[in-house]
Amino acid sequence: MLYVRFLRQNKRICEECGYHLQMSSTERIELLIDRGTWYPMDEDMTARDVLKFSDEDSYKNRIAFYQKRTGLTDAIQTGIGQLNGIPIALGVMDFQFMGGSMGSVVASMPLIIVCSSGGARMQEGTLSLMQMAKISSVLQIHQAQKRLLYIAILTYPTTGGVTASFGMLGDIIIAEPKAYIAFAGKRVIEQTLRQKIPDGFQVAESLFDHGLLDLIVPRNLLKGVLSEIFELYNAAPCKKFQNSFFNNFVRLLVF
Repeated sequence: MLYVRFLRQNKRICEECGYHLQMSSTERIELLIDRGTWYPMDEDMTARDVLKFSDEDSYKNRIAFYQKRTGLTDAIQTGIGQLNGIPIALGVMDFQFMGGSMGSVVASMPLIIVCSSGGARMQEGTLSLMQMAKISSVLQIHQAQKRLLYIAILTYPTTGGVTASFGMLGDIIIAEPKAYIAFAGKRVIEQTLRQKIPDGFQVAESLFDHGLLDLIVPRNLLKGVLSEIFELYNAAPCKKFQNSFFNNFVRLLVF
């Protein structure tokens, strides 16, 4: 039995087993951003029902329901703030809003993105899939042309189109312990390949062992680790080779 009050005090980490439970985007912002320094952006951006999509309920009604339930306009919060005094831009996806699904609104590009998503939003069809290319092209400008650092933080769950785009494009990719990270689900893979997939194949520790992640960081240490990363990044000796130097340095820290 877990008491909600104690769970909140412990950053939603089980004291008995160390399991990291899901957090809301607001809780994530409070975890990472210094008190009184958060300035939200794009709060008035909302999804449009261009396709007039309807299944058991209309897409328009679903959006209104989750907006009322979560107090958010869509599945991501973006803004600027300070992390241990360091100015950063931050985007935090919220799984409580339609499974954190990626619609046409979820395509801003801050310095850090905390991913928690079931993938592209089916109610927006091709429009949601277009965000994969859109955000990847913006990342190209952010990383290659402006030579700015982008950190992706993968939490439980990060799947589908988010994994296939900005989730895996970070200069540094960090995951929480035991986070479920995948493109397709285990059942789909097994049916496609017609072979069994090992248990734990799609958790953070397995991906780290296979070189897909740079770091696995417990939630209570995350803010401090990010602060050290930014300090190292700012201290990189040569702007021209800053990203490659920094990536190699962090990988040396892991070992």
